[in-house]
Amino acid sequence: MTADNPSGDARFEDAAERPLRLRAEAAQDVPVLAALVQDAVLTAGDMSWQPKLRRLAFLVNRFRWEDREAAEARGRPYERVRAVLIIGGVTHVASQGIDRHDRDEVLSILDLAWIPGEDAAGAVEVTLAGDGAVRAEVECLDLTLSDVTRPYLAPSHRAPDHPG
Repeated sequence: MTADNPSGDARFEDAAERPLRLRAEAAQDVPVLAALVQDAVLTAGDMSWQPKLRRLAFLVNRFRWEDREAAEARGRPYERVRAVLIIGGVTHVASQGIDRHDRDEVLSILDLAWIPGEDAAGAVEVTLAGDGAVRAEVECLDLTLSDVTRPYLAPSHRAPDHPG
């Protein structure tokens, strides 16, 4: 209980300054991670397929959607943070619309989806702007999103926008 929170109940904004570390192991968890990585940017070189570890990792600069309202209410700049998105239990990776030889190619994540298969297996699809996509066939749903740096000012000074 504090002066600005007399009820003492947990509030979303209370975690605004802490790094995120979230895991998705069920289909209903995926939209939460998808919302947090929407508009994250990375280079093709920031993707790492590690077949011996059976994981696919993305080092991204994600917009801090969880902090947007607080930033607007306080009149402070928007922020981004470096984060790692890891897909575990990967058996096969395929991509389209990405030049694998151009490690500096800038990519932007639009969506993250779970496509269930037989038993617990399935696929995780990462949809990228410009018709790009990465599909990871997995033994089971195992996603982790972890912030790895402190937030920094968004270089554009704007929130991403998707005009209809």
